[in-house]
Amino acid sequence: MIAGTVGYAEAAEVLARQYEGLEFADVHRDVLHLFPGGASRILDVGAGSGRDAAALARAGHRVVAAEPTDELRALGERLHASPHIEWVADALPDLPALPSTSDFDLILLSAVWMHLDEHERRSAMKRLAVLLAPGGHIVLTLRHGPVPSGRRMFDVSAEETIADANAAGLRLVHRGFRQDVLGRPELRWSSLGFTC
Repeated sequence: MIAGTVGYAEAAEVLARQYEGLEFADVHRDVLHLFPGGASRILDVGAGSGRDAAALARAGHRVVAAEPTDELRALGERLHASPHIEWVADALPDLPALPSTSDFDLILLSAVWMHLDEHERRSAMKRLAVLLAPGGHIVLTLRHGPVPSGRRMFDVSAEETIADANAAGLRLVHRGFRQDVLGRPELRWSSLGFTC
């Protein structure tokens, strides 16, 4: 089991209902301007139940949905069966199931980065930079707030993430801060967008 996925298998059904109850446009409203307009290749890291992958596939994109938790991935494959979504059992920091290089126009990491420790985050950023197409975007969110019991999470600063991205040859193009979409008052989220 991957350390960052602890607690997700047991709660897969509950989490899937929670994820699926949110609209893609609401969750990503402050970064939608970074998403490609025309048909593109997109990597959804930590795809969960597939809500985002499905919305992107409906918009005409080809999506690789990387999800390490078997139970969530199985739910996603069932809920969002599509010839435009390729589900893979894969996880950061290395994403070993993916080619050594690629050309994704968008790499999306929604509520993922907080599961990686400092060393893993540096390594993961370098790996993501190699997978990004020239001119493409990496969009990620940072979670700020208490850690639920039984989960492995870290409160990661935007400044650290920007520095790691710069070291990997990426440039910041967006920085935002918002309340929790689920209305949890103790949580806040940063959104960051990078390009190469």
